[in-house]
Amino acid sequence: MSVPSTARVVIVGGGIVGVSTLYHLAKNGWSDCVLLEKNELTAGSTWHAAGNCPNFSGSYGIMNMQRYALELYRGLADEVDYPLNYHVSGSLRLAHSHERMMEFDHVAGMARHMGLEMEMCTPQQLQERYPFLELHDLEGGLWDPLDGDIDPAQVAQALAKGARTHGAKILRFTPATGVSRENGEWIVHTEKGDIRCEYVVNAAGYYAERVGEWFLPFGGRQVPMAVMSHQYFLTEPVPEIAEWSEKNGRKLPLLRDVDTSYYLRQETTGFNLGPYERNCQTAWTRADDPMPDDFSFQLYPDDLDRLEWYIEDAMARVPLLGTQGVSRNINGPIPYAPDGLPMVGPMPGVPNAFEAHTFTFGIAQGGGAGKVAAEWIMHGATEWDMWCVDPRRYTDYTDKQYCIDKAKEVYGHEYAMHFPHHEWPAARNRKTSPNNDRILELGGQMGSYNGWERANWFAKPGDDASEEATQTWSRSGPWEPRVREECEAVRDTVGVLDLCGFSRFSLSGEGAAEWLRGKIAGGLPKSGRMNLGYFPDNRGRVLTEMSIIRHGDDDFTLITAAVAQWHDFEVLKSDLPDGLTLADRTRDMTTLIVSGPKSRDLLSNLTDADLGLGWLTHQQTTVAGKPAMLVRVSFAGELGWEVHADMENISTIYDAILAGGARPFGMYALNALRLEKGYRAWKGDLSTDYTLFESGLGRFVKLDKPQDFPGKQALQIEKQQGPAKGFVTLTVDAGDLDAPYMSSIWKGDEIVGEVTSCGWGYRVNTCIALGVVRSGLDAPGTDLEVEIYGQRYKAVVQPDQPLWDPENERLRA
Repeated sequence: MSVPSTARVVIVGGGIVGVSTLYHLAKNGWSDCVLLEKNELTAGSTWHAAGNCPNFSGSYGIMNMQRYALELYRGLADEVDYPLNYHVSGSLRLAHSHERMMEFDHVAGMARHMGLEMEMCTPQQLQERYPFLELHDLEGGLWDPLDGDIDPAQVAQALAKGARTHGAKILRFTPATGVSRENGEWIVHTEKGDIRCEYVVNAAGYYAERVGEWFLPFGGRQVPMAVMSHQYFLTEPVPEIAEWSEKNGRKLPLLRDVDTSYYLRQETTGFNLGPYERNCQTAWTRADDPMPDDFSFQLYPDDLDRLEWYIEDAMARVPLLGTQGVSRNINGPIPYAPDGLPMVGPMPGVPNAFEAHTFTFGIAQGGGAGKVAAEWIMHGATEWDMWCVDPRRYTDYTDKQYCIDKAKEVYGHEYAMHFPHHEWPAARNRKTSPNNDRILELGGQMGSYNGWERANWFAKPGDDASEEATQTWSRSGPWEPRVREECEAVRDTVGVLDLCGFSRFSLSGEGAAEWLRGKIAGGLPKSGRMNLGYFPDNRGRVLTEMSIIRHGDDDFTLITAAVAQWHDFEVLKSDLPDGLTLADRTRDMTTLIVSGPKSRDLLSNLTDADLGLGWLTHQQTTVAGKPAMLVRVSFAGELGWEVHADMENISTIYDAILAGGARPFGMYALNALRLEKGYRAWKGDLSTDYTLFESGLGRFVKLDKPQDFPGKQALQIEKQQGPAKGFVTLTVDAGDLDAPYMSSIWKGDEIVGEVTSCGWGYRVNTCIALGVVRSGLDAPGTDLEVEIYGQRYKAVVQPDQPLWDPENERLRA
């Protein structure tokens, strides 16, 4: 097939994700699309993938993607008339501890929310489903009837056939060699000719970093990834398995011992064992081991010695595994992102370029990834909020060593539980506050926020600050009494929080105000004041939230969440008119939160500023003799100010505030304090899963303003018809547990909503959950239940106002 001179979309990479993206584009009418593969389809990681297909994930977004993929695969053979070896055998996950059973309970609850049924099992029930299983040291397990395995090459070829049927083109043995840009269009270069296109997609698998380098001259960045060496092996036939399969007419369920860290499945009449070992190895990361130009259909040498412990453990769990020898070992490259989740979405900093790569479980996720990537390309938005895979979640701290260290950590803990108070230790201290050493001296227990180190809580001598102490789902831990004390200090006296890493942008130029009015649903503050601005997408859903500080008619500072830095910069930059200036000043300045009823007294000794200015005002001044901006606002919900200053001056100011009597507090306390005020958190309470009205932000929507902001028409229609969902604050009788994100909210025997954030309110002495429920169930006093790790707890809808200081009298004092 000859290379076309033009296309609407060019996809680089012919693995499962590339062909799935092509399939979804073509099926939705975008048939003028081309996929380039330098060898044969599936030549990268796809051909040697094990092909396991779980629904299970601790991430709601990833589970949604996998659920869609498995459903797609179950009907794909008939749809495209292509044979598929897809064994829906079901799977068992084994739990060695009560904590693991709690994780399973939560995932089963999320699955139920999606219409999937997973079943919690006793050890005896596990053995009933898997008779060759030994039950020593098992607490129980989880049964997923829709899990199984599929032939990776077949499913990729089936998707490719579907794409071709809908008019898309696939060019095999056609390596892409680079890109250039001309007149707002991409030119993708190949050895057989150039293709001019509107959009380009990096779906190059473990070569994604190399392909990403092509985009560096156009605003791109080094793709944050590393390649790991992953092994699994196949045994010789096992007579007992052959006998069992013939008798039962099916395969054994897929088995995962997640606490030991391996999967074990039936392969024909033998076994397939795939461990994720702690003593893992990266590939192609040393100067003497460079990535080859072409590794198509190749493997690494066998290295079974490093799997010895896992093999012995698996043989003790299923003794049949040890009765036969190894027939074949597969040791191949798998790409890993620093958090183990793929990158699907807009390429940071580059117009009309997208990413769909770094899949650790590409077969299970490929079908859903193609849907997500295609939606992003076609519509600029996805059906489900997919921040968990958005490439912009990584910013400027992911150097090569960071990626290597995190990949090894994630791989070695592939099945790890992600406890709410646990911080992973690898690759830390990439970005630190000038106050970092002082904070550590004060007992700061640190967390990473977009690479920035912030104190989560402050330990006292004798407190257990070990990593082991954080491996619990309970709210009660060594941090709990300290968080209470920090909240009480903010309530009764004054606290200070070093909040380094706030994403901070300056926007100026004639017409800046009018342009900004066309981006947000509400109004702008007057000069000398600030407010919150909500940016809807074209569906009226919450794209992001920014604090808008107005210095002059067309002079603004915009502040947003640390992790939103690259995402929100692109929200602003994507259609910035000529004549306006937008700059990222995140690295230049930093912030202290000073909050509590005595904060005015403390600051009055450090500044000549007018501390009588009202709520939501700001002023340039000096604090402790250093230039600063004081902003009269407090996310903690008490009288307070944000102190914004240059990095070089913040240590002097921080020390002076501490010397004035402020108690340092951390992010755990801030989270508790904001919940009591009902303040929303980005990508928890605020996401593209909900409209502004569904998020309880109607007071920030001005449908009568003349500007035609994104989503205005959709919001007008929603206003007339009434929102389908309502945002609620719940008090929950939850004991010492907090509901994880996307915990189900029940009314009787029906799921009616989900929790978006939850925690203990130390000023009101109750557990608080923020969430979204079906319209009509958001009236104050409505009795509901929140499911927390498999148990339901009574919850009551509260009035639409803060639980603490509902009239904001303390805040405005």
